[in-house]
This record gives sequence, structure tokens and C-alpha cells, in this order.
Amino acid sequence: MPHLDLNNPDFQQMLFALEKVERHAVMNTLGRLLPMTWAEVHAHSGLNWEQIHSLSGPSGQTLYSLRANQKIRLVGWREGNVLRLLSIHPDHDSAYSR
Repeated sequence: MPHLDLNNPDFQQMLFALEKVERHAVMNTLGRLLPMTWAEVHAHSGLNWEQIHSLSGPSGQTLYSLRANQKIRLVGWREGNVLRLLSIHPDHDSAYSR
């Protein structure tokens, strides 16, 4: 089961800046991740887990995005069993560029 790291200051700032409905959607998605296995996360069509080829993490990590709702994507990287969340993108396409 994935563990979630929500401690990135940029991620936290983005989370608390969201409107209530959007913040609720993100929190619901994070809650859905907790009981899942990594295989379930990767295969879940609603989450749409996908590698971001155009960007890398702060130390060169491979970044992935997952869908929080139709409009919002979350970006982070997997480090062992931990999903380290880096950013929230209310504009779906902005997850793939800086």
C-alpha cells in the first residue's frame, strides 16, 4: 500500500489555496489511494497514473501525474513505497510543463 508524503511546502501551499470543492476532491483522491496496492494504483483507469516525460523531480526523479478529478492533476514521484507529492495542477495540462 502506498504511503503519502504531503510535506512538500509547495504542495501544501497549492492544496490550501484550492477552493473548497477542489480541495475536497484532492483529499478524496488521496484517501482512495491509501488502501490500494501499487498495482491497483497503476491500473486504476480513474486515477490515470502516467509518467511525465517532459519533467523530472528536484533531484532528477521520474515524475508521475494522477487525476484527482476531471480538471485537477497531482504530480509526484514514487520512492519505494512512498508517493511524494510535489504539486497540484488545477489546469490539467499544466502538470506537464513548468
